[in-house]
Amino acid sequence: MLKLLRSLIPGGDRARREEAPAAELPAPPTKVVATGVESFSVAAHLSREGGFPILDWEAAHNWVQSIPDPERRGDVWGRVERAWLKHLQSALGPAYVLRESDSALLLSTLEPNVAAATLGFMAKTLLRITRVLEGLADVPEWGKDILIVFDDEESYYRYVSRLYPSGEFAGSSGMYIGAGCGHFVTVKSDLRAIEPVIAHEMTHGCVSHLPIPAWLNEGLAVNTEQRLSPTPGRVLTPRQMHAKHLAFWGETEIQEFWSGKSFLRNDDGNMLSYDLARILVAQLSADWPTFRSFALAASMDDGGAAAALEHLEVDLGAAASALLERESVEGWAPDPRAWNEAPERGAFRSSRARPRRVVPLPAISCYIERQ
Repeated sequence: MLKLLRSLIPGGDRARREEAPAAELPAPPTKVVATGVESFSVAAHLSREGGFPILDWEAAHNWVQSIPDPERRGDVWGRVERAWLKHLQSALGPAYVLRESDSALLLSTLEPNVAAATLGFMAKTLLRITRVLEGLADVPEWGKDILIVFDDEESYYRYVSRLYPSGEFAGSSGMYIGAGCGHFVTVKSDLRAIEPVIAHEMTHGCVSHLPIPAWLNEGLAVNTEQRLSPTPGRVLTPRQMHAKHLAFWGETEIQEFWSGKSFLRNDDGNMLSYDLARILVAQLSADWPTFRSFALAASMDDGGAAAALEHLEVDLGAAASALLERESVEGWAPDPRAWNEAPERGAFRSSRARPRRVVPLPAISCYIERQ
């Protein structure tokens, strides 16, 4: 945890406000007031799912957009974020504290010094991501980065399970949830895991304005995470991982990879998808200016195939086949005709004139504890 504590830079993005536990606070706000429009009823737009308050973010977005003065909308959106977090704080219990810095909001039971260090780390990581992903990363003008640290896995999975109607999903230690009000969630059980979760999920937030395929989104997030917050060695050796790749990937599975569906599997395909995305992005991004042109043009509709041919002069099927030491490339290029469903969104269109990371529901990106 020393690395996390050292990230609190004196004079930097220090916590400006530390709110008392919920038991010492008045009831959460029932409305948000803004000049020129009727107040927004927070209470009327809250529902309960899994015991947690869920705000109708589309209604909130429309209300904020109706404010006559555009210069005031960002500030008002921030007040809507805080109002929702105070309701969530109340639901989680008096041990949870809502803290705020210049660029982030943190809801957790972390000790004050650790919470302050976490906020500092978030600010530092955001700056580093914009440097590492120069020309790709974008920080919207509205809102702040929000991190919710649940005390236990039961609460964490109960909170995220509403986003998986099927009831089946891979295990994870953190997520970026872009549905409505973009925010990051993780578990307190191992504080050492918070740093890579923040780096991984904040990367997703910073490229959420790009309509890139899921494999590119995840590949960027994994490589950025490992660069900014490297974790200890893997359980599996490179030789063992390679053997798993060779045994798993076939024509059907690779099309799932290009469409993003393989990232939703609850078997080894999930882990192998993240690893293949990591390797592909690491290889393709050796020449950053060229790769940046590719990433800016890549579309999830064809898995990035056309952009790769135009900007990288690379056939993605051939590239993946070569990395896995396969002789044949037939059936390995992204082929939307073979996809039975619409591709998964690797990132989501947004506009700097909209609230931070407001996207169509649902929008989920998992941080998987890779082997």
